[in-house]
Amino acid sequence: ERTLRLELKLLADVGLLGFPNAGKSTFIRAVSAATPKVADYPFTTLYPNLGVVRVEAHRSFVIADIPGLIEGAAEGAGLGSIFLRHVQRTRLLLHLVDIAPDAGQWGGHGGAAPPAEQVRAIEDELRKFDPALLDKPRWLVLNKADLMLEDEARERAEGIVAELGWQQPWHLVSALGREGTWPIMLEVQAFLDRLREEEREARDAV
Repeated sequence: ERTLRLELKLLADVGLLGFPNAGKSTFIRAVSAATPKVADYPFTTLYPNLGVVRVEAHRSFVIADIPGLIEGAAEGAGLGSIFLRHVQRTRLLLHLVDIAPDAGQWGGHGGAAPPAEQVRAIEDELRKFDPALLDKPRWLVLNKADLMLEDEARERAEGIVAELGWQQPWHLVSALGREGTWPIMLEVQAFLDRLREEEREARDAV
């Protein structure tokens, strides 16, 4: 508990959201020096993992792998609402979604919901915990493109984006293959730089 409280104080500029096994731990390993546990079962991450993404010598930010959220998290289900408090403190959210075409994972007896439904389920948990969280910048990261042919992955990703009516930035990546992950980090750094500059200008104007 003491470690968790310290991590809360150190929380990141960027938070990774997603269902268990969306690939958050793999993603943070791909873009930072963090080495969280990676395994093919739910709740691999029991505590937020923090990693520093260093774009240049003097340009960097901290990214947090938030433990996988499930339906009912706002009421304490699964790993509970404590991890939603991590989300509140970040400046940008990257919402990871597993888009691999595994029918056994998406449906059937006890399987996970399709990708668009997973996004909506987490949005519901954010809304229940704090409606303001839905106003926080949140980019969609469609993961595990390496499990499909390139055209199939692009078509599937565009279908999910259309189904959601997604208006914010979105990216198609393979966190395992580190394909498409670094360009996102460059965009994140540019976003945070602009945000910090706006905050400096606002302070100077007072």
